[in-house]
Amino acid sequence: MNQVKQLDGMKSLDFSIEGMTCASCVSRVEKAIRAVPGVASASVNLATERARIELSGPTDIRQIAEAVRKAGYTPAAAETITLDIEGMTCASCVGRVEKALKRVEGVVDAAVNLATERATVAVLGGTARKEDLASAVEAAGYSVRNVEAEAKTGGPSREQVKEAEAISLRNATLFAALLTAPLFVIEMGAHFIPAVHMFIVDTIGMQTNRYLQFILASIVLFGPGRRFLVKGFPNLWRRTPDMNSLVALGASAAWGFSVVATFAPQLLPAGTINVYFEAAAVIVTLILLGRYLEARAKGRTGQAIKRLVRLQAKTARVERGGAIVEVDLDEVVAGNVVHIRPGDKIPVDGRVLSGSSYVDEAMITGEPVPVQKTAGAEVVGGTINKTGSFTFEATRIGRDTVLAQIIAMVEAAQGAKLPIQALVDRVTGVFVPIVIGLAALTFLVWLMFGPSPQLSFALVNAVAVLIIACPCAMGLATPTSIMVGTGRAAELGILFRKGEALQTLRSAEVVALDKTGTLTLGQPELTDLIVAPGFEEDDVLRLVASLEQHSEHPIAEAIVRGAHARSVDLTAADDFLADPGFGVTGDVDGRKVLVGADRALRRSGIEVGSFANQAVEFAEKGKSPLYAAIDGRLAAIISVADPIKPTSRTAIERLHALGLKVAMITGDNEKTAQAVAKQLGIDEVVAEVLPSGKVDAIKALRGAGRHLAFVGDGINDAPALAEADVGIAVGTGTDIAIESADVVLMSGDLTAVGDAIALSKATIRNIKQNLFWAFAYNTVLIPVAAGLLYPVWGILLSPALAAGAMALSSVFVLGNALRLRRFSPRPIDPHSVPQQLSQMNLEPAQ
Repeated sequence: MNQVKQLDGMKSLDFSIEGMTCASCVSRVEKAIRAVPGVASASVNLATERARIELSGPTDIRQIAEAVRKAGYTPAAAETITLDIEGMTCASCVGRVEKALKRVEGVVDAAVNLATERATVAVLGGTARKEDLASAVEAAGYSVRNVEAEAKTGGPSREQVKEAEAISLRNATLFAALLTAPLFVIEMGAHFIPAVHMFIVDTIGMQTNRYLQFILASIVLFGPGRRFLVKGFPNLWRRTPDMNSLVALGASAAWGFSVVATFAPQLLPAGTINVYFEAAAVIVTLILLGRYLEARAKGRTGQAIKRLVRLQAKTARVERGGAIVEVDLDEVVAGNVVHIRPGDKIPVDGRVLSGSSYVDEAMITGEPVPVQKTAGAEVVGGTINKTGSFTFEATRIGRDTVLAQIIAMVEAAQGAKLPIQALVDRVTGVFVPIVIGLAALTFLVWLMFGPSPQLSFALVNAVAVLIIACPCAMGLATPTSIMVGTGRAAELGILFRKGEALQTLRSAEVVALDKTGTLTLGQPELTDLIVAPGFEEDDVLRLVASLEQHSEHPIAEAIVRGAHARSVDLTAADDFLADPGFGVTGDVDGRKVLVGADRALRRSGIEVGSFANQAVEFAEKGKSPLYAAIDGRLAAIISVADPIKPTSRTAIERLHALGLKVAMITGDNEKTAQAVAKQLGIDEVVAEVLPSGKVDAIKALRGAGRHLAFVGDGINDAPALAEADVGIAVGTGTDIAIESADVVLMSGDLTAVGDAIALSKATIRNIKQNLFWAFAYNTVLIPVAAGLLYPVWGILLSPALAAGAMALSSVFVLGNALRLRRFSPRPIDPHSVPQQLSQMNLEPAQ
């Protein structure tokens, strides 16, 4: 729960409320807010549309917002604030930053991603500011960079900062390694090679050897290793220890003991005077190496975003003052006339004014064939012009362009926290303190019950526990897989608008598909017109098409196109009325015309039985029968067919290969729907569904708790997309459908549905592998580091080996996540689907 903690008696909260119009609204809102536990008083100002709330105790902000909604008003929409955070190194850091942010007044939720090093914070509109959030992060021991502001003032970009960080880590690692190598050779050589030990004794002597080791180890610890000390110990004092604290404690303990053994050996018990300078130096060097490899791997996890950003043009040629000038992209404004030459990258979205060309839109649609653009056509920023030239008017710029929205979607999905992460959060929240406790217990047990020299054994094993248990791999296990998985999805033309869908989609058991525009081309064609006795075919078509020209329905457009193809002259209709799911009525040339489904005519008392045989014949061929009545008499049966997309059958076979059931939801009558289902191999059909009934159809298909994904493309699909466990919008559909969906298929190719599900399964499988490795690694190696195997087999884990193993675990997790970059969706059983499906080319367009 996100609670505002009581500070100095009362604490106030101030936020905006929309929808109030009078004094009674004010009274209603104040009463609703005062009923929330922890609210002492509420004062609402109608003029400013703001509520001032005094809190008497811990209060859940979400309860206040919900109380306002139930009263019939709208609390200001939650704003999303993104922070770039520096200094996080492990999963415990993530939990600490999230807790600090959630304590800020007005914060509804906060999610921190270790892989992207970003926090996404939802705040109640008009409450918390970015500065308040930054202060909370800094108070927790971390820092916030204003990357956007720095970029505007000529500072480094986020990518440049990350590159500089990787270079710094590389240099620090190399420097530490150069000093650690001789230290390691001297100490380990003296232990395991008698000749080396004798050489040291005969030349510089053992005491001078210790002085030399002290110098080398001190330079490593307080030079390259200083980063661990300056962050680790302050977090320890704050009682919020993290990975840096474990490293700082372990390395400092080994170095401190060795300093005493070197300069004040009389303070130590007899037989315990040993030095572990090499352990301190090796710990720092190996963990720096792990950090460097981690930084490099993190950079590769974000390659998809970088490639998308590189698609953006840097400049544009626009008309200014009668001349064509080249300006930076951020200087282009809506309404500018932009000139495009052969080979140019289109800078922003717009509408062609003059000229013509073919444009490569593969980066948006995944289709390799260039698309012809003439006057009136839409162009998309980032696509590439081919041989022609044209001018266009800029209509969407900056963050409003399609490419910018794609980048924003991918970034949002990459920063998401999946439900599977909840387990990691619970464990890592207490993990580091438990590790410190286990290290202390290890020290005490060895000191009390260990063999001689007890103190040396106690120190070495306690340090090994501290180092081996760093929870870096746990923190990276989920976010890195999400980053790589969603990035790879974007390359395949699949956009996860909501990160949770990446996990939810893998559980889908049923995929429900809207028919029109999803399974079909969405461009119906008039195929048959059979008139009743006493009516002329051309006359009926003229009356029907004259009425339908006032409708925007695809079937109406098909009838009008059919009339034009037959050179039928149309006239205007009066009193036009559309009844969704039934049909249309109106007056044409003084005659009452009704066109619609059989249910529409029966409702008007007109029987359609005389066309029963034709209706059955049309339905068996997958054609949709409509009826026309003129002046209250049955005049004709009309058939309209919407051609099935060439990829629909392949897509359904792909879903079957993944073990899924496929359902179709359509407004067609039962026989027509069953005919289409038979053609495509669809398992379940829900027919004769009115536009308002799709949500109920979704609920019915869920059945006994089945997880369902719904694929649609139209405005009337939006509620169904929102109702389904996962809503998948065809990218060629309407904006409102895309906004309601969890996943967007940019190309409109239904085979991408199977690809999205396969990628979801692969990503979650990858996350589980990472989590298993991270948890199993700590579960197995902490007891080994504590010396559990020593009584039986005499095995101990040295701090140096522990540091190497710890660094290796993070690199392993990152490497495993990066395997998703090579993901190429294929049918599960190539023998169960057609040959052409098993040979699908699903590589991203270049």
